[in-house]
Amino acid sequence: MDYVILDIEFNGRKFASDLPMEVIEIGAVRLDSQLRVVDEFSALIKPVYFSKLNSFIKKKTGIPQEDIDQAAGFRKVITDFMNWLNRSKSFLLFTWGGEDLKRIIYDTRMHKMDDAFWMAANYFDLLKGYIRYKNVTNDVSVEGALLDLNIAPSGSAHRALDDAKMTSEVFRAIFDKLDFEHTQQFKDVYSNAKERRLVKNSIRSMTLQKIPLTWENLFERYLLNKTSLEDPRKLTELQEYFNIEITKMQQSAAISAK
Repeated sequence: MDYVILDIEFNGRKFASDLPMEVIEIGAVRLDSQLRVVDEFSALIKPVYFSKLNSFIKKKTGIPQEDIDQAAGFRKVITDFMNWLNRSKSFLLFTWGGEDLKRIIYDTRMHKMDDAFWMAANYFDLLKGYIRYKNVTNDVSVEGALLDLNIAPSGSAHRALDDAKMTSEVFRAIFDKLDFEHTQQFKDVYSNAKERRLVKNSIRSMTLQKIPLTWENLFERYLLNKTSLEDPRKLTELQEYFNIEITKMQQSAAISAK
């Protein structure tokens, strides 16, 4: 089993736009079963939209405009990256948060490419692994984790390969503390955190008011006309979230009753 630490940069922006954000750089480090670095991948990607990098992105990443102008497109780079990944007999992807893999999948779909490879890929969110290890609730940057672990950072922050290298140092430092049962595959999410929090808070409110904890009651009293529910997939997802939270409550109550 090889361990692949992945990082991307994308052309995020500070202003609202209907045009999609796109991956503009992919960096990855391959570690063998002994956690030794055995290979690297690095490539810039020329975006379709906003081909001229704005000042915020140029300052954040330090990527020169002329390098982006000469870069290959997403189709070429992502194919090269998939071929690079397949050099491993088996591999597990590691990301710092869930955004990197999501962005790759979204761009794959935008370019009308098959997303089956990425949907089937096993990955581990190292940020969540680090949070569980430290028993904290707030997100931590890679640089913050390095500082906490007394590891000197190297390279340039917000360049994909350098960030992947720094993330790999965190990975190696806490490898023995990671619970790999949290390995997962990407799952499309149709609701947002605010909507899921609304469901959770509504359950608490219903409990305090002694309203029967049924999906129908929650939907009619707390969701209807409070958020957009035109997409039936979102409604199904929120109902599943409701059922999960109710099961947690029941399990907690059963433990307390013992």
